[in-house]
Amino acid sequence: MPQTAKVIVVMPAYNAARTLERTYNDLPPDVVDHVILVDDVSQDETVEVAQRLGLKVIVHVQNRGYGGNQKTCYLEALRDGADVVVMLHPDYQYDSRLVPQLIAPILEGRADLVLGSRFLDSATLAGGMPIWKYISNRFLTITENVVLGQHLSECHTGFRAYSRRLLETIPFVLNSDKFVFDTEVIAQTVAFGFTIAEIPVPTRYFAEASSVNFRNSVIYGLGTLSTMARYLLDRWGIRRSPQFRQNLSGVISRYHASEIFRDGPTSATQPPQPGA
Repeated sequence: MPQTAKVIVVMPAYNAARTLERTYNDLPPDVVDHVILVDDVSQDETVEVAQRLGLKVIVHVQNRGYGGNQKTCYLEALRDGADVVVMLHPDYQYDSRLVPQLIAPILEGRADLVLGSRFLDSATLAGGMPIWKYISNRFLTITENVVLGQHLSECHTGFRAYSRRLLETIPFVLNSDKFVFDTEVIAQTVAFGFTIAEIPVPTRYFAEASSVNFRNSVIYGLGTLSTMARYLLDRWGIRRSPQFRQNLSGVISRYHASEIFRDGPTSATQPPQPGA
């Protein structure tokens, strides 16, 4: 990691006008070099607020979903030369002031993915998380830990940090455009042999904070279980999946590779994969 690592914060946004400025103002300016907001066809003034704040703003032509939004976020961050990419929901649910703690394991070479966990904090329910979300989150995280061989306290957070090495390697563009994108990234991180760390973050739930409704939560849960099944089938050699084996350089157009990979596609290395 360079001594003066470039830290870029990406915000996948949809109708975040009422919370964006508070989220942005809490970012530590001496740590964050650049902020990119990708708007997924918001129906409010999210774009106008972001432009007034001086953020780099990218507006999708049509709604691409939460996962599709993140794909744009990470490709743009790589193009802009990020060494570390922080993904932060602009809904003020997560404490932006914790960015230095979130990126520390990456800067120190101890991890390539860091998750801001609401379950390392003892006040998860006190912060307003609905009990049904708490129970489903715990069930899915336990399942993912068993399948992936991890010991994570939470796999479903919207506050994450990625090393450039990780994003130049995993084929995240093959992932879903829906909420299960986050689960697929964690599975890919494990499949490609990268290390995951966590830090505790407080929980904030309030009227303006984004929240997945019950129906979409059920769809997300089923998608998470399906991802775990695909991962196991791949690890056992029953049904191999490019999602867990193909480098990003193998799925990106050669016409864009020079913009995305720092030293060209050969700079993206593929760590040994279990079960290969």
